[in-house]
Amino acid sequence: MNRKSRSSRSIPQLIWGIALLLAGLGVFVRIPQVMPQIAQLEVFAGATWIIRFCFYLIGIILIGGGLKKIAGYFKASQSASSPPQGPSDPHDS
Repeated sequence: MNRKSRSSRSIPQLIWGIALLLAGLGVFVRIPQVMPQIAQLEVFAGATWIIRFCFYLIGIILIGGGLKKIAGYFKASQSASSPPQGPSDPHDS
């Protein structure tokens, strides 16, 4: 695989990682605003703690996935830019 095709495929992965991270942060911002509305519904009134837990878990998973994608992008770009490791003289091996 040549260098250009690898970098062109990893840019969408970086964008996807940033989108996941932002979505996870958005979940954390929205939970305090939405939970009082959910608690007003009779059906969910007794289960607000499990709903809150699930929302926070979704947020953590989204943030974790986004950070993993972003870290993978930067690891791949560092390994692509570093010189190949090995003996400097081909006759040494």
